[in-house]
Amino acid sequence: MIADRLIEQVVKYKNHTVAGLDPRIDYIPAYIMEEARMKHKGFAESVAEAFFMYNKELIDSIYDIVPAVKPQIAFYEQFGTAGISCFEKTCDYARAKGLLVIGDVKRGDIGSTAEAYSEAYLGGSQSTMNTDFITVNPYLGTDSLEPFMKNCDKNDKGLFILVKTSNKSSGDIQDLISEGKTIYEHVADMVVRLGEKHIGSSGYSFVGAVVGATYREEGAKLRRRMKNNYFLVPGYGAQGGTAEDVVDCFNEDGLGALVNSSRGIIAAYKSKEYADRFTEREFGAAARKAAISMRDAINNELAKNKKIAW
Repeated sequence: MIADRLIEQVVKYKNHTVAGLDPRIDYIPAYIMEEARMKHKGFAESVAEAFFMYNKELIDSIYDIVPAVKPQIAFYEQFGTAGISCFEKTCDYARAKGLLVIGDVKRGDIGSTAEAYSEAYLGGSQSTMNTDFITVNPYLGTDSLEPFMKNCDKNDKGLFILVKTSNKSSGDIQDLISEGKTIYEHVADMVVRLGEKHIGSSGYSFVGAVVGATYREEGAKLRRRMKNNYFLVPGYGAQGGTAEDVVDCFNEDGLGALVNSSRGIIAAYKSKEYADRFTEREFGAAARKAAISMRDAINNELAKNKKIAW
């Protein structure tokens, strides 16, 4: 099962970090942009080419230390078909290097539309998007998730369902009280029910949850509620989340959470911490250094709390 393979990767690299491949034009070194412009006359095509060159170097720099990467599709979709092609090539290249790929697509719809989304990302040999997991939005209810569940079961794929997100206004809806529980608690219980019949030998389901690092108390509450569901934890680093904030998202076995950092890793060479040590041509080395630093910070905090997986 995919959850077992995920844990194998985490334990292999002793790392709970996932790198978010969310490229932006202002992250791309000038020499890469120039090379891409020489290959393509069109703006979208040249940007997409630059994005892939950038992603490829990043993957080459971190594939042997992180278990997974998470490309966010919006950064690619904005450049049309060229951008979508870049997303596909990025997923293919990451998986070829042995990484698991989490497609951050946040799809959510009903009926045949949900089926089409599911086929695109989780359809096995029929899929054009080579992802192992995707993020999905549960707002339309359980029948909107059924097509995704079906393909996960059939093709050994996984889901991370939005439960408590990291953004500041998430409480506008997620913290509302209904029948004595918050909306996010209702969603959490739904995720538990969906996953309870799909638990692998590791004790974790292929149905996971997105739980933001910026809400430590809520994360701890959800961890107690969702023992068999893996968490995808955004909000680390640039959004303010720290190793101390994410430790409660882990179970006592030292597993149960993947912590994402995007710009903190992929644009590390531009940060105050690394800008004086790495040139723009060394952005891959800076990304590797940042990923190792994040790995060690999380592992050290888990060790302090006696949550050790190896």
